[in-house]
Amino acid sequence: MNIDEQILKSSGAKVKDYNAGDFIFTEGSLPNYYYQIIEGEVKLNNLTEDGKESIQNIAAKGHSIGEFLLFINKKYPANAVAISPCKILRISKIKFLKMLEDNPDLKADMIKNLADSLFSKFVMRQIISIKNPATKLKVLMDYLKSSQSETAAFSFQIPLTRQQMASLTGLRVETTIRTLKIMEKENIVKIKNRKIFY
Repeated sequence: MNIDEQILKSSGAKVKDYNAGDFIFTEGSLPNYYYQIIEGEVKLNNLTEDGKESIQNIAAKGHSIGEFLLFINKKYPANAVAISPCKILRISKIKFLKMLEDNPDLKADMIKNLADSLFSKFVMRQIISIKNPATKLKVLMDYLKSSQSETAAFSFQIPLTRQQMASLTGLRVETTIRTLKIMEKENIVKIKNRKIFY
């Protein structure tokens, strides 16, 4: 969700800076703030018992993180970690909920955004259940490209690293790299200067 910065600031939001690797919130903590990214990228992740990272989502400028939990009394199911230096608008839960009550159009937009998030989770769940690595990566790339108006072949640059693609799909990074090379030979993707075009 991308709420106008002036509306957020006039409702009491403040800008907070984070360095790469900083936690914005941690798994198991209670949600007390609405967060909206002004600059940088944030990953939502979990760590397995053996220390392997599982990335749930990557959010960038204009996106909010963890907002759905402000409507229920549940703890964060994942960590939010800055991938790069970030500037994030932060407003307390109480002020955020009052802002929505005072702005019915904003509340309707929030409901639509939550529905989009549920759809995204459904797609990501589908990806994890797929066995074939090429099919996993294709479903992920189809989903990423679906938000773009340009649909021509190789018109969309995948905004993820190979490691991030691996973490999102449950593949090993080596399998991801090998599969992308096969997909390039089959003319499904183009790789130019280490960037993937789909």
